[in-house]
Amino acid sequence: VQLQASGGGLVQPGGSLRLACAASGTIFSIDVMGWYRQAPRKQRELVATRTSGGNTNYEASVRGRFTISRDNAKNTVYLQMNSLKPEDTAVYYCNADILRQGAYSFIRYWGQGTQVTVSS
Repeated sequence: VQLQASGGGLVQPGGSLRLACAASGTIFSIDVMGWYRQAPRKQRELVATRTSGGNTNYEASVRGRFTISRDNAKNTVYLQMNSLKPEDTAVYYCNADILRQGAYSFIRYWGQGTQVTVSS
């Protein structure tokens, strides 16, 4: 199983970016998919999660600006980031709780990070 993230980059304050993360491999089912971020000299923190049923959870500072969505048929999770602020600058990581074909329990997989820089 592999998670491939894309969509990071450099954007000015107030701008928007859309991140995507696609899971591939011998997947039977995916439960929660989410995004975390890690800024320099800070711990990794939750940004947003979304269950397969559509329930969402957002970190307080991004609520109302970021939207997490999923395409379950494509095993892909997206993060639409609007009204970006310099404090949103971080490496963004996706993750997913995946049940592999033939397995008996869900395992959390992580994608590689994608850099988001908000600067003028």
